[in-house]
Amino acid sequence: MLIGEVARRSGVSPRMLRHYESLGLVRPTGRTTAGYRAYTEEDIRRIFHVESLRSLGLSLRDVGRALDDPGFTPSGLVADLARQTRERIARETELLTRLRRIDAAEPADWQDVLQVVALLRNLRSGDAGMRQRAALSSVDAAQVPVEALVEAVLSEADPHVAGALRWALAQTGERGPELLAAGLESAAPEVRGRAVRCLAEIPGNRATALLRDALGDADTAVRRTAALELGARGVADAVPELLGMVVEEANDVDAADALSTLAGDAAVADRVVTALAGRLADGALDSSARRRLTQALAEIPGRAASETLTSLTGDPDRTVALTATYILELRSSG
Repeated sequence: MLIGEVARRSGVSPRMLRHYESLGLVRPTGRTTAGYRAYTEEDIRRIFHVESLRSLGLSLRDVGRALDDPGFTPSGLVADLARQTRERIARETELLTRLRRIDAAEPADWQDVLQVVALLRNLRSGDAGMRQRAALSSVDAAQVPVEALVEAVLSEADPHVAGALRWALAQTGERGPELLAAGLESAAPEVRGRAVRCLAEIPGNRATALLRDALGDADTAVRRTAALELGARGVADAVPELLGMVVEEANDVDAADALSTLAGDAAVADRVVTALAGRLADGALDSSARRRLTQALAEIPGRAASETLTSLTGDPDRTVALTATYILELRSSG
């Protein structure tokens, strides 16, 4: 079979077939009487083998070794090709992400493109000061896509940079909470904690709903951050976690303030008092925990709180009884 027919059957150009021949990869078995290259069926089969191995990313040198060296084993080479492919995909995925983010910024001209590229690069800088400046300038400069800010804040360990990123993210509108929802699904508690701290600075029903979901998080710090913010937003679901913080003396002052805020609603106030009274009745609590719970009643308005305090004036624990008496005196004088 002549080279033109081989090219048509194999899809390999005559020029490439000649190149294969020059490298010794595929040599036509014979020649015609006129001196033309003549390929046999075995030659054509070898061409297909060459093309198959090339499709895996092998170099022509490695293709020749694979076909001609009986001792050549594929395992190491295939593993290396898989590694190179993963790295190439990662690079191309990163490039695609960057291009999408630039497109999402809707640049008006190339100057805008360059500005967005510079901000995206600076958000990933190894210098914390540069990352912070990029976060602060992202609002006034060419619009940085929300996805980039979320990615940056969920990976940011520096508290100052994280604060700037949270502020910038809070200015972006409604898309932030939806993107942060993925952070709440992270296996890493530190990432979930960063997501909750971001949500705490974003107003709106969607952020509140996600914070409520975070009350069920396995990590204590995540739950407590969510509870404090939910208390400030008047969400009564936070009461059990806030009471736990008072008992365990973990940001107990802030937790008591949040309980007081919740008690601004009369219906919620009764729920808070009932929960406080239930914890005070727990015989396993030590004296200091019961005293902190009693102090938390100080800022709870209404008759239910006063009645609970009155009952505590006769508490067997003298510290609790004196604390309740003092609070009642302050309430009556006020």
